[in-house]
Formats: sequence, C-alpha cells, structure tokens
Amino acid sequence: MNTWATWTTQGILAGHGGVQTAEVGTITGDLTLHTMWIDGEARLTVQYSGSLDWYTVDGSPVAAADETTARNVHQAMVEAAKAGGGARAPH
Repeated sequence: MNTWATWTTQGILAGHGGVQTAEVGTITGDLTLHTMWIDGEARLTVQYSGSLDWYTVDGSPVAAADETTARNVHQAMVEAAKAGGGARAPH
C-alpha cells in the first residue's frame, strides 16, 4: 500500500483570472500543476511551465484520506485552473 503519490500536469492554459498562490498572488498563462499526497494531505503547487519556481496553491494542503481522493483533488485543481477566476485548492 502506497503512503505517498505524486501527479504532475503540464501545459494547462489558465483561464481568465488564473490561479491564486500563497507567495505571489495570481499567476496566469501556461502553467504546470504538481500534487503530492503524503500524510493524508494533497499538497498542491503550481509554476509557470518551464520555470524553476514552484508556488503553493492558495488553500493547500487539502485533506485527502486516500490516494484516490488525492488524485481527484489534483484533477479538480487542473479543471479549476483552466476555468481561472483566481482558482484556489478545491475542498
């Protein structure tokens, strides 16, 4: 049984209003989302695709009791980023 997992989705074109981050506010454009599931939490980070800097998605971490839930949180965040509007971590 895994006690951790990660997912990365590249090439997300953020919708108008982008994604809210804890460190730098809103980021927009071509983004990459990374989610790490560990210790019952889905920890979401985002970057400008190709950049070295990662930013914490506002509202992260999200409680995720199991790997399937964490994967669903990741996918929901991908969709939220595409929708834009200052997307934050889904709960």
